[in-house]
Amino acid sequence: CKMKKTLIIALALLCIISMCSCNFSGRNSDNGEVGVFYYTFSDTYISSVRSAMDKLLDNAGVKYNDYDANGNQTTQTEQIQTAIAKGAKALIVNVVDTGSDDAAINIINMAKEKNIPVIFFNRSVAEDVISMYDKCVFIGTDYEMAGHLQGEMIGNYLIENFEETDLNGDGKISYVLFKGQEGNMEAIARTMYSVEDCDRILTENGYEPLMYYDASNKNKYLVDQDGLWSSAAATNYMGTILAQYSTAGNNMVELVIANNDEMALGAVSALQSAGYNLPDSSVTIPVFGVDATDAARNAISTGSMKGTVKQDAEGMAQTMVMVLDNFVNERPALESINKDNIENNRKVNIPYAVYLGNDTQA
Repeated sequence: CKMKKTLIIALALLCIISMCSCNFSGRNSDNGEVGVFYYTFSDTYISSVRSAMDKLLDNAGVKYNDYDANGNQTTQTEQIQTAIAKGAKALIVNVVDTGSDDAAINIINMAKEKNIPVIFFNRSVAEDVISMYDKCVFIGTDYEMAGHLQGEMIGNYLIENFEETDLNGDGKISYVLFKGQEGNMEAIARTMYSVEDCDRILTENGYEPLMYYDASNKNKYLVDQDGLWSSAAATNYMGTILAQYSTAGNNMVELVIANNDEMALGAVSALQSAGYNLPDSSVTIPVFGVDATDAARNAISTGSMKGTVKQDAEGMAQTMVMVLDNFVNERPALESINKDNIENNRKVNIPYAVYLGNDTQA
């Protein structure tokens, strides 16, 4: 099953990294440091990637420096320029601006001029951009898969719990969807497929498709205007919604779909402030996210969230260190990477999995 396959891949990565870590402390150890550039330290999922990366690089004896762009592409570009000027031997980049290719192209051109390898990760970079430079790869996910898994998870949940979810008994489930960022391919796919796949399951089982709570919103989502996928944005939106929509008014929003766990948890916070989703609440609104952060898993265990989609932070960090080792030691970039996870020789997809409780579901 998918779960067993994912565990096997993760174990294989750990074994390979433990064997190759000594290479970092050999002939390449004094040849500059590795620059690791994060779009923001404040993102909970990215923080888990950074924690895993720091541990792996420390254990491998790699000199590195972490940079926080704090959501600003100009800041990140300047940080990369500084790192290159100081003799960086590799760049690992969680690019800020994914709304266009300009930022990634600029970073590639700077690195290419100095023959420095670039590993983009997590935030999508177009395949034709990656292909501009033979020392550039992308490590992320099949971002459409997260949306599909979330939609199937929600659809299956509703089939099993339709009557208790349909609070006003109108035969339709009203929902709100929190989108992380405009122009971001992960956000676009999660927004689209979470609803489409849920609707497919509902209609196949004789139910009406989901109904967006606000008929005047033609987008059928609420976006984090700062592009930070933040809990604060979802809390503010949900608080505003709850001032107008409630069980007392017989118009309560009956389902929350969030593009990541931070926004899901933000929605939970607002719901709890209004008396919903508490251990002793008479009404719990099902909330679903993506990432399977520690906080989200805890919320699922207490019942204030229903499910999420696991994005493997440790697996992503392990793969990046593995590719870095290949670059530094002048081996093919994706040598020893599981072939099933490689796309077009330039991209590595870290598998997703549905998470509904203590165990990740296959």
